[in-house]
Amino acid sequence: MADVREWITTDETAETYYSRVSTSRPPLLLPPLHRLPLRPGNVVEIVGPSPSAKTHILLQVAIDCILPKEWKGVSYGGLEKSVMFIDLDCRLDILRLLQLLKLRIYSFHQVNNELHSVRDWTCDEELIHNCLERFLYVRCYDSLEFLATLKTLNYQLQTKRKKLASKVCFLMIDSIGAYYWVDRASTSMPLGSNNRKLFSLQSVMEAVVCEMKNCLQVQPMLVLATKATIFGDKSVTNDIKRPFRKWSSQDASGQHTIESSSENVLHREYMPSAWQSFVTQRISVRPSSSEYCASNYDTTDEQVYLAQWLLPPLGFKDKFVVKDAGISVVL
Repeated sequence: MADVREWITTDETAETYYSRVSTSRPPLLLPPLHRLPLRPGNVVEIVGPSPSAKTHILLQVAIDCILPKEWKGVSYGGLEKSVMFIDLDCRLDILRLLQLLKLRIYSFHQVNNELHSVRDWTCDEELIHNCLERFLYVRCYDSLEFLATLKTLNYQLQTKRKKLASKVCFLMIDSIGAYYWVDRASTSMPLGSNNRKLFSLQSVMEAVVCEMKNCLQVQPMLVLATKATIFGDKSVTNDIKRPFRKWSSQDASGQHTIESSSENVLHREYMPSAWQSFVTQRISVRPSSSEYCASNYDTTDEQVYLAQWLLPPLGFKDKFVVKDAGISVVL
């Protein structure tokens, strides 16, 4: 009985509890990642076909993170933290990130100062410089470079943290399956000596997961990793494998055609079991069909995307629009 009383005895105030939780858990993220409370140590996989705005989602989350809370009297509502972005498919354009960052900053000034044109606004170069300093970018060209990056990640983060005086809040990986086919085709030959493990897809991913776990133990971060889907149902026809093309019931020649729906197209999991078990949350994103066109609620014709949580499974889908100034939900 004494043990029970000791266990339920208050050992911290509400203020102490809030300060502890608020420093270890980031606020709710922008759509479509806003449905679940995500905390450091979680590994969120964003899976979808190409293109489905996966990298754009990462960039918008990164901008929210590197923006300051307040700058020269203007409230930006950012986390004022750093981001580690590991580019595995080597397609990220830093100039694109700079453009999105400037447009986001401009949108705050437009609300506060009622600017009507971007020509009326001059960007604060010091603010841009401080934000980009918090965006830590690494480009890898194969699995061995990826492993080397993870092995030295703790040292890099500690060095950058002393220089920037800001904590790294997100670890972003784009895209985790970039080297799948190369590693799968590689011959299983020993590296260096017979005592070392064979170089294979499974062993590489096991090493990747091991290094990421070691890194998260030292410095907890929220991991966001994108992954392209592979449509592997061999029983469907070639026409059905084109999941996002909407055909009319009758084409120009008068012949009836098939209307394909992405709802009916199956995609299979292809990553090794080591990675699958490492993922704690998984969300699927994809372009929607034409009936959800953004022109139904706006004057512009923009692509609408659908998002659905697969792990844990949620019983609904979110519709969202990707714009340069941010991501908004379609109601």
